[in-house]
Formats: sequence, structure tokens, C-alpha cells
Amino acid sequence: MSNGTPEPLVRFINVRKSYDGKADAVRALNLDVETGEFLTLLGPSGSGKTTTLTMLAGFEQPTEGRIFVGGADVTRVPVEKRGIGMVFQNYALFPNMTVGENIAFPLTVRRTPRAEIAAKVARALSMVRLDGLADRRPQQLSGGQQQRVAVARALVFEPRLVLLDEPLGALDRQLREQMQYELKHLHARLGVTMVYVTHDQIEAMTMSDRVAVFSTGQLRQVAPPRLLYEAPESLFVAQFLGESNTLPGTIARLSGSECSVTLADGTTVIATAVGACAAGTAVNVAVRPEKMVLGAAAAACANKVQATLLEVSFLGDQLRLRLGAFGREDIVVKLANGAGQETLDPGAVLTIGWHAGDCRALAS
Repeated sequence: MSNGTPEPLVRFINVRKSYDGKADAVRALNLDVETGEFLTLLGPSGSGKTTTLTMLAGFEQPTEGRIFVGGADVTRVPVEKRGIGMVFQNYALFPNMTVGENIAFPLTVRRTPRAEIAAKVARALSMVRLDGLADRRPQQLSGGQQQRVAVARALVFEPRLVLLDEPLGALDRQLREQMQYELKHLHARLGVTMVYVTHDQIEAMTMSDRVAVFSTGQLRQVAPPRLLYEAPESLFVAQFLGESNTLPGTIARLSGSECSVTLADGTTVIATAVGACAAGTAVNVAVRPEKMVLGAAAAACANKVQATLLEVSFLGDQLRLRLGAFGREDIVVKLANGAGQETLDPGAVLTIGWHAGDCRALAS
């Protein structure tokens, strides 16, 4: 305990991992995982997220730095002595064992009394809604059911920490979405700490209390999903999470947290300054497509410009407009379906606008 605040369950302190002694798979990682939270490690392939998870599990050891779990230094502690539950993408179920035997395996290796094993397996099966399937083989189950067995096995010995390595990757889209909510609700019921790895942005945003975004071995930002989306701290985060219009320019004037930016075509826009910004700094102004408005609504915005409508795409609940502005033809605006559609004919000249608080000048 420190100043009355509980210590994080997991701490990475100055962790670095290199496999060849030259390039770093993970570098300068300082990250806390709070007790009871659902933290997702998000990033593209090769970003360092899986390496971070495998170091926490104990399958890999850091080249430098230390890892703590529950206040204890586990940096050199073997996998089997960390008491951590694991769920893998391929489920890693034993085909020669029944569902019940698979779930019981962590208890068996811990020499739990047989009577306790039966009760705990029954409870774990109920927890993942697989009552009555204990005697089946994994190959007799659907992909979603096998995934539930893997989750039950990870939870059956009541670990304080569960690690999940892209566990939904092998499922089709509809089942994947269903399982996202099932895992989220299971976490809420049990209160166990979960660290989850994915490259899927929507999955991360749907399930997590916080998301840690990685790229090229570095932790770029960690924050709750809404804050991460609405207030990215780097161009990478702004572009990786969702869609953003990014406009290169140079800061002409800085006033507190607000700045004037001169874009490449000479247009001046007002934005929120993020990072090491000063007059003359090269930045990228990032604004989400859904933050842009058209016509009369644009009149009240600090930023507004004339644009030519080039293309309209119907996305069901949204319309995606591609417009020409700022000397470019890739500006995107997203509108709720039914909003101002009477004016949306390709070739039309529209006024688009957005508020200064809805765009961020990100130092390059």
C-alpha cells in the first residue's frame, strides 16, 4: 500500500526484451495492471504485445527490467509457480481427455482432493454455460464451446490473474462478437484481473476497462477506450484506433492548449495542441470523420471549409462521404443514416466544419 492507494496487481518496470541482442521486441516498458481490471494489449503484428504477455506468463524472460505480481518479483519465477491462468488462441485442449478432465487438469497437477475437484469442475462448467458436457471430448464441441472450456480451465483453480492470447481469433465474426460480451460479463461477475492480447480494435474497445496500445516494441498510450479514441496522444494511436483525417501542417500560433495550424495548402485551422508543440513545430491535425458536420451545422464551427463531394457509400447505420478539400481527395465524413441526404449528390459543393476541441494537433 502507498498513500492509502492499493498497489497494482502487476507492474512492469523498465522492461526490455531482445531475442537477438540487436533489435528490441519490447523496450522501456513501464506498465501497471490494476487489481480486478480488464486490460487489453492492442497493436499490429510485431508491436510487442504478445511478447509482453509471454513475459508476464513466464514463457519468456526480460533482457532487462523486472516484473512484479502481487508485490512479488516474478521476473525469474517459472511458469508453473506463478499461479496464472492462461487461455490460448488454439485453446490447447487435450484431445485424449474429456471436457471435465481438461478443466480438472490444473487442479490435478496441484494435487487438489478429488471431492473438491468434482465440485470445482461442476462450478466452472456452469460458469461458462456448459453444464452436462463434462463427458464429451473437445472434438465433439463447436469452436465456441471449446473456447469456453479453455476459459473454464483457466479459471477453475481461482487464479488472481488470467492471461488471454487472442482467444477469439479462430471464431467466425458473429460468434466472436457474442463471445466478446460473454467474456466481458464473466469478468464483471468474477472480478478477476484479466490481461488480453488482440490486434482487433473493436474487440479491445468493446471489452476493456483500459487499452494499452503498442507499436514497434513501445507502449504508445494506455487509457480507457473512450479517452484513447477521443484524445489520442500520438498520430499512430489516432490512425490505428478507428479512422481519422490527418492533415499535415505547421503551428503558426500557440495559446495555452489551443493552436493555429497552417496546412500544406495554406488553410489555417484551430486545434488542441498535444505533445511538444511550439510555434514552427510540424504537426498532423487529426479529426475523426464523425466529428465533421455539414451545411448549417458547420456555420457554428471554428473550422469550416468548402469541399466537393466525390463519393457516397452506404454503411447501413452510417453514410461515408469522400470529399475533395485542402488540395486532397481523401477527406472522409461520416453521417448518421438519414442526416441531410437530400444534398448528397456527387459533385455537390458542401461546407464542412468541426470544432477546435474535436481535432488534435499531434507533434510528429
